[in-house]
Amino acid sequence: MGNRLSKIYTRTGDDGSTGLGDGSRTGKDSLRVSAYGTVDEANSAIGVLLAVPLPDDVRALLTTIQHQLFDLGGELCIPGHAAIQGADIDALERHLDRYNDDLPPLKDFILPAGGEAAARCHLARTIVRRAERETVALARVEAVRDEAVRYLNRLSDLLFVLARVLARADGHGEVLWNHERRRA
Repeated sequence: MGNRLSKIYTRTGDDGSTGLGDGSRTGKDSLRVSAYGTVDEANSAIGVLLAVPLPDDVRALLTTIQHQLFDLGGELCIPGHAAIQGADIDALERHLDRYNDDLPPLKDFILPAGGEAAARCHLARTIVRRAERETVALARVEAVRDEAVRYLNRLSDLLFVLARVLARADGHGEVLWNHERRRA
C-alpha cells in the first residue's frame, strides 16, 4: 500500500489548489476535481442508501459499485490512469437487465419517492447523473477514457431500476407523476 496519511491537514491547499494523483497540482475548482469530487459524492450517497435495510443481493451489488466508484475517482484523479474496464460496464448491463426483467414497463414518469430506500437510491442516481455531466465536461477539454462516461451512464440507469425494485420491495410502490393534475 502507498503512503498513509498520518496528518489530515497539510496546508498545501490553502491557496485554492489541490494535488492530483500524479503529483501535479490544479485548482480546486477545476473540471477534473469537480468530476472526481462528484463521483465521491455519489459514492457517499450510496453509503447513505446502504445504511437502511436492503435485500441482500442489492446490498452486495451496491458494495461492489462503491469499490468501483472509488476506482473511478482514482482514474479521474490521475490523468492517464485506467481503472474502469469494459467488463465493469458489461456487468452493470447484466444487472440492469436482470432487475428490469421483473418490472412492469413504464407508461408514465415516476417521482423520486417510493419509500426511504427507493428515495435514497433516486438521490444517488441524480448525483451519478451530475458526475456524468461533469465528466463529459472534463472530457471536452482533457483526455478522459470513454469507459468512465459509459460507466456513469449505465450506473445511473441501474440506480433508476434499483429504485423501482426497492419501492416495490418495501411495499410503498412507485409514485407516478400526475401530469393531468393541473387540468382538474
